[in-house]
Amino acid sequence: MMQIRLNPDHELQLYKQLANQLIEMIATGELKNGDTLPSVRVMAADLGINLNTVSKSYHELESKGLIELRPKAKALIIGGIPREAEEGKLQQVEQALKPVMAEAYALGLEKEQITSLFQRILKQWNGGSL
Repeated sequence: MMQIRLNPDHELQLYKQLANQLIEMIATGELKNGDTLPSVRVMAADLGINLNTVSKSYHELESKGLIELRPKAKALIIGGIPREAEEGKLQQVEQALKPVMAEAYALGLEKEQITSLFQRILKQWNGGSL
């Protein structure tokens, strides 16, 4: 059973909280290529949120190439297998990382601290090895 916790008081919208948690589950291997997600209806009922919120999360994951949405079927995980990244995917990730890294730097973190933090997070996702 997936452990998803959403905080309605958090500044991040619920759909984004859900999408981020599912992405982390893929990154850690909790969700693997070929696994299916609960239907939008089931996920919404389990979490006590609106169907549209779950649908928006699933569509965001699909646009990132992490799941495949199929009509009348459960969402299929298609991410999580190490493979050579296409240049477009690298650019997509770079664009997503830039504002986060810039904010860390603007808050006074040194480049070495940011690098160390990045490596610590990576270790969480690949069983402790880099």
